[in-house]
Amino acid sequence: MLYAHGPVPQLDTAQLDPSHGPTLLDTEAQLAKYRTVLGRLHALALDPAASRTFIHAIARKL
Repeated sequence: MLYAHGPVPQLDTAQLDPSHGPTLLDTEAQLAKYRTVLGRLHALALDPAASRTFIHAIARKL
């Protein structure tokens, strides 16, 4: 997954890599949905320090 964005949102593009080959999202409707998903993922993601702690905890159990 790649999200190319810049100061002009209308020029943004997202590339998804499904099993049948890459798909480009570049219409405003497609990008609006994609931005919503990215926003939700960002809200749920751990911050960098918490991510490191989580990864280290898993590695210690292996």
